[in-house]
Amino acid sequence: MNQRKPLKELNLLDKFLFDEAMDDPENVKTMLDIILSQNTNLKHPLQTEKEQRTSTDNRQIRLDVYAIDEDDVIYEVEAQKENTHNLPKRSRLYQGIIDSKLLPPGVIDFNLLNEVLIVMITPFDLFGHGLYRYTFQMRCEEVPELKLDDGATRIFLNTKGKHPELVSPELIELLKYMEHSTDEVSEICKSERIQKMHSRICQVKASEKTEVKYMQSWEEKILIKQEGERIGLERINRLNQKLIEQGRFDDLTKATSDSNYQKKLLKEFKI
Repeated sequence: MNQRKPLKELNLLDKFLFDEAMDDPENVKTMLDIILSQNTNLKHPLQTEKEQRTSTDNRQIRLDVYAIDEDDVIYEVEAQKENTHNLPKRSRLYQGIIDSKLLPPGVIDFNLLNEVLIVMITPFDLFGHGLYRYTFQMRCEEVPELKLDDGATRIFLNTKGKHPELVSPELIELLKYMEHSTDEVSEICKSERIQKMHSRICQVKASEKTEVKYMQSWEEKILIKQEGERIGLERINRLNQKLIEQGRFDDLTKATSDSNYQKKLLKEFKI
């Protein structure tokens, strides 16, 4: 695992600092107000790293920021630093699991479903059109101006956008600040809201309690990684032993250089 970056050098796109900063309702409100160009009146308390699943057998998700405003609109915001090449479908899973929790058992009026807005903030252009902001809602292919109006919106924000004329200057400043959450970037921001956010972020970075939490979080990640490596090695050793026992030396040789074939063999032996 890479060397731990000091807490004071973290940016808002780093998951730990994002989660800590968004424990402050003022930071969440500032972020949503700028992204949506509106005044968002949020209910409290907010929830960060909220776990959601439909049942114990299904895939769980952890939502970075889960907030509800006074009109019962639900906001889910993620800072995604790495391109995992699955964000559109991940947002679909988030949408589905959030929706599945909104109506109590027995309620049949689907119009009672809350509006849900999912925002993913990234330091890369997921769709390749050079935009700061990509907003998706369901539309009819045959009649493009016809919206499904199902209350679901997904927004992908790109800090590397190249068309400033399509978004507000304050949104661009926010995205630049999230990528580089420093005094230097804050000082050149014209937005007073971002400067006030920076003051609150500085308090988070200077907190001894947060520093301890950050160190504990890092140590836990190392332990999880080491345990995963140990389990992975045990699985490979079991596979190799079975191949040797069956005299499948060609398969053994191929598996050492072809990870996909190795996965296929692991599945074959149910390891």
